[in-house]
Amino acid sequence: MDVIALDDPTDAQIREWHGVLSAVHGGDPAGEPAPEPEQTAGRLLGGDPGSRQRLWGVPDGGRLAAVAALRLPGAPGTDRPAEIDIQVRPGHRRRGLGRRLLAAAAGGLRADGRTSVIAQVNAGTPAVPFLESHGFECVLTLRGMLLRLDEIPPDRIARLVAEGPEGYRLIRWQGVVPDEHATALAHAKHAMADLAEYEGAPWDAHRVRETAEVVAKRGDDLYTVAALDSSGTVVAGFTEIVVPHDAAGRAAQYDTAVAPEHRGRRLGIWVKAAMLQWLAGERPEVREIETDNLGDNEHMLAVNEELGFRVERESLEYQAPVSALP
Repeated sequence: MDVIALDDPTDAQIREWHGVLSAVHGGDPAGEPAPEPEQTAGRLLGGDPGSRQRLWGVPDGGRLAAVAALRLPGAPGTDRPAEIDIQVRPGHRRRGLGRRLLAAAAGGLRADGRTSVIAQVNAGTPAVPFLESHGFECVLTLRGMLLRLDEIPPDRIARLVAEGPEGYRLIRWQGVVPDEHATALAHAKHAMADLAEYEGAPWDAHRVRETAEVVAKRGDDLYTVAALDSSGTVVAGFTEIVVPHDAAGRAAQYDTAVAPEHRGRRLGIWVKAAMLQWLAGERPEVREIETDNLGDNEHMLAVNEELGFRVERESLEYQAPVSALP
């Protein structure tokens, strides 16, 4: 079984790719639900603006047995790591298909001038020993959490919003950040230093805008609530929610951060509560919010648990230097 490039997949190949994903998700009941067929097609045909992707598959008897997607954010040669996702049908594992796909992706990484690559997998799945046997090291542990909005007591959100700290005020926007707050938001995103250690790309006003534009071009809606300090120019904390165009009632928590000098004042739970209050009026069809939390971020875990989030799964972020790949 040979690896073939699928950078311009046909409709039949897209259906086969989706078949691989469905088989993998079906074999891991504790994991996330399988994507819908149109979500798979959108990812393979569109990708994300601001990044490029390479696709490979391994056919077997007229169908795909395994697939790999390599996302290349930014320009060739940038310091930002690429992202790899390899999926093998349960019945075709332990035949070397994953290694062949990884070798093909490694060639793509070297051709693009990349030095590292990251992968996110569910804990306890066969992907963990596969990555560890091919030069990947775990850099982050993420706890997947889910908030069911109909389980929140009606008065809790209003109370949390009313209890906001003195000396700050809330602002909010949908889509791209207003120009007057772009640089301040980028500075606040530096509070996520534990992620920046391996993402390798600094936050600036351009990247903040680019991220929002990527969401919009997918057809999704980005909502941001931020807390300004008394000067009105410093974003002390913020939170972001994305409502996919095909959300089916579920939204995704994106970044939340509080600048170090403003911590300990319950800004994190304040902006999150204000976001929930806004969504209740703006997007009443949203019934659930999912999020990933760093396993050692005890403060944000406590904030989410106070709001009502509950742990559903654990995933791991792995990283490898391209020089270690086959």
